[in-house]
Amino acid sequence: MNQPVIINNQERKETTTLNLGPTHPATHGVFQNVLEMDGERIVSGVSTIGYIHRAFEKISEHRPFYQITPLTDRMNYCSSPINNMGWHMTVEKMLGVVTPKRVDYMRVIIMELARISDHLICNGILGVDAGAYSGFLYLMEKREHIYEIYEEICGARLTTNIGRIGGFERDFNDIAWAKIKKFVKEYPPVLKEFEELFTRNRIFIDRTAGVGAVDAETALNYSWTGPILRACGVDYDVRVNEPYSSYEDFDFDIPVGTTGDVYDRYMVRNEEMYQSIRIIEQALEKLEKEEKGVFHADVPEIYLPPKEEVYNNMEALIYHFKIVMGEIDTPKTEVYHCVEGANGELGFYLVNDGGRAPYRLHFRRPSFINYQMYAPMSRGMLLSDAIINMSSLNVIAGELDA
Repeated sequence: MNQPVIINNQERKETTTLNLGPTHPATHGVFQNVLEMDGERIVSGVSTIGYIHRAFEKISEHRPFYQITPLTDRMNYCSSPINNMGWHMTVEKMLGVVTPKRVDYMRVIIMELARISDHLICNGILGVDAGAYSGFLYLMEKREHIYEIYEEICGARLTTNIGRIGGFERDFNDIAWAKIKKFVKEYPPVLKEFEELFTRNRIFIDRTAGVGAVDAETALNYSWTGPILRACGVDYDVRVNEPYSSYEDFDFDIPVGTTGDVYDRYMVRNEEMYQSIRIIEQALEKLEKEEKGVFHADVPEIYLPPKEEVYNNMEALIYHFKIVMGEIDTPKTEVYHCVEGANGELGFYLVNDGGRAPYRLHFRRPSFINYQMYAPMSRGMLLSDAIINMSSLNVIAGELDA
C-alpha cells in the first residue's frame, strides 16, 4: 500500500506499508511489526503482540503452586530451567523455606547452563541473520550437550519442569555430573573458535557496529534489564544486586559495553558465557565440601515425599494427600522475587489469600519489557539493519506474550 508523505503542506514522496511478521522467518517468533517504508529505510513502525498469548497468569490462579512450574517452561523456552527455579524460589520466599547450600549450588549450575544455552542461540542466530551460518553450527552442537544434561536430570529437554518447591525431585546421578564436567571442559575452546569467526570479522563488524545504539539513560527509561542494558554501560545484574540461591558465594565479573549497539550486545553475551562457565566451575568445587545426597529442604509439609515412602509409610501418605489436595496452610501475603533471566530481570509477583493456588500472579517477562523500544529505535534504520537489531534483542515470543 503506497501513501504520500506530506511535508510543509507539500506532497513530496510516497511510502510503503510493510508487514514484518507475524509469520516471517526473520522475526524468530510470532509477532508483527507494521512498518512504514521510504524505500529500504524505516520511517515509522507499530509493534503488534499477543499472537500466542496463553493466559498463563490467569491459568495459575486455578492451579496449585507446584503445578504452575510447567507453565513457566513455556515462557522463555530457550532457558526454561531459569523460569522453573525463579518460580520455586518465589514460593519458597512466601513460605519461608530455606534451602540447603547444596541445593543452591545445584540450582546455580543448572541456571548457568540455561544461560549459556540461551546466549549461544542468540549469538548464533545473530550470525545467521548477518549471513554467516558457520558459527551457528559450531555452537548448536553444544546446546545439544546441555539438553542431554537436562535429560539426564529430569527426563526432559526443552520444557524441563525441572526441580520442585524446596529443591529437586531427585539427586543428580553420576552420568549427569560427568556430562556437566565434560561440558565445562569442552565448551570454552568451541566458544573461542566461534569468537574468531565473528569478533574481528570486518563484514560482521560493519553489519553490527553502530546499529541500534542506545544510551544508558534511554535504556533505563524503558526499563531495560539484562545483557542489552549492560551493553549500554549499566552494570545491573540481579545475581549481584539482589543475590539469590547463594550467588553471593561466587566470584564473577559483570561484562558491560559502551555504545549499546548490536555489536556490544553480542560481545556482552559472549563474555557472559565465559563467566557462566567460571561460576559452574566454582559451584562444582563448593559441592565437594557439601554433604552428599542432600537435594531438597527438610520441609515435609511442602515437599512431595518419594513414592516409595508414600506406598510404605503412613506419615508420608498423609503429607502426600495434604499437599496434593491443597490442605497445607499458606500465609496471606504478597511477595516479589526476581532472578537474572537470560534476557534480563525475570520477576514473579505473587498475591496469596491463603488458598491452594495464587489469588493473583504476575510474571515480569524481560522480553515483554525490552520489546517496547523496538519500533521507536527502528526509525531511520535500513530494513536489513532492523532484522539484525531484532536478533540482538533476543525477543522470545513465548516470553513476550505469556
